[in-house]
Amino acid sequence: MSLLKRIEQGQGRSGDTPQKAQPAPAAPESSGGGLSSLQSRRISAPNTTPQAGTYFDLKTRVQNKLLSELDPSMDISRTDDVRRTIMDLFEQILNEENIVLSRPERQRLFEQIAAEILGFGPLQPLLEDDTITEIMVNGPKNIYVERKGKIVRVPVTFESNDHVMRVIDRIVAPLGRRIDESSPYVDARLPDGSRVNAIIPPISLVGPSLTIRKFSKNPITVDQLIQFGSVTPEAVEFLKACVIGRLNVVVSGGTGSGKTTLLNVLSSFIPNDERIITIENAAELQLRQEHVVTLESRPANIEGRGEITIRDLVINSLRMRPERVIVGECRGSESLDMLQAMNTGHDGSMTTAHSNSPRDTLARMETMVLMAGMDLPIRAIREQISSAVDVIVHQSRMRDGSRKITHITEINGMEGDVITTTDIFIFEQTGFDNGKVIGRLRPTGLRPKFMDKIEASGVHLPASVFGVGGKRY
Repeated sequence: MSLLKRIEQGQGRSGDTPQKAQPAPAAPESSGGGLSSLQSRRISAPNTTPQAGTYFDLKTRVQNKLLSELDPSMDISRTDDVRRTIMDLFEQILNEENIVLSRPERQRLFEQIAAEILGFGPLQPLLEDDTITEIMVNGPKNIYVERKGKIVRVPVTFESNDHVMRVIDRIVAPLGRRIDESSPYVDARLPDGSRVNAIIPPISLVGPSLTIRKFSKNPITVDQLIQFGSVTPEAVEFLKACVIGRLNVVVSGGTGSGKTTLLNVLSSFIPNDERIITIENAAELQLRQEHVVTLESRPANIEGRGEITIRDLVINSLRMRPERVIVGECRGSESLDMLQAMNTGHDGSMTTAHSNSPRDTLARMETMVLMAGMDLPIRAIREQISSAVDVIVHQSRMRDGSRKITHITEINGMEGDVITTTDIFIFEQTGFDNGKVIGRLRPTGLRPKFMDKIEASGVHLPASVFGVGGKRY
């Protein structure tokens, strides 16, 4: 029986969790980062004898020796070169210590050590799996992923709470952010733009918790949304006309309903010659236009100073000669400034908001404007909303895990003290078959009142898009 199999079977016979080594943290990703900080923090080997050596002891010894022999000035951003160097030293160390492993075991040990040095430890294989859309770490021993809209547990673990903390630090440190007892939660992003939220004890009672919303390496396209059944070609044609016609759009929906993905798709319709300012807590929009300025908010430093909020950035963006302002998400007082921007000549702006329906979106925007601390009457707020917002696109996550646009709603204006709306497209569910939601986003047959504005931009939609004078979809 091979060494690693004997080691792991020996661990499996014990009901107790063995004392584990702590892998060396990787240096933050940067253009000129070296290994000096990594090598200064060696892994402490577990308190075991060589004869009773565990898998962690073997990994620790090889990894520590490997770190000691790597050049501290090596630029770890050149991943391929560093990986080849690590492989050469890894083979040399195994030969010098007469460690006999089968080829699969040798490859597995190398990949784990390389992930600790160059990647994000046990999470690296999950991040490289394109079928996974979300990763949820509930402490060191409970890791779940989302595949095809369903959450499942995976047989991947960290060695300890400290191991999870090192991976979290490795994610947030390059962004100039921090997480500790005084600031126990943080929003961040991975180098590929994937969204990260981390929360640690004492707030989290299960240990450090990490949630990663992965982004596709190749952004989802309109054709893919149509293929997935999230939207119909007619609705896409209408939404494209809305963006080109410089209508102000709010994308609403619940958590995980696909708002940011849809916002990315809608932003792809913006003409390439327009100046776009994007504002986000953690930059995740993937715009393909040439003239884009990306702004990212910043939390306060350890002294409680230097915070830059979304509201600050919205106000500042108006001095940057924007033609389009895109706010990743309105969740507070910045909603007032976003409405002001939409009402002061920055047509074609877009944002997202959490809500349960288009009508709830309007109510929530009222509440968020009130959070700005302005003593505004409700009617004045509603007039601002009805004047600023032209279209609400509502997206939902269905029972089968699929994400679909359920409403495309026009904001008509005010009648008395009430904002009036008209559904242009609405999702009609016709059944539930083999665990799949059956239905289609259908036109209601009503033409929006802003069609004159769309046609003035040179876009002319056939009546059949709205289900009039032709086939009703």
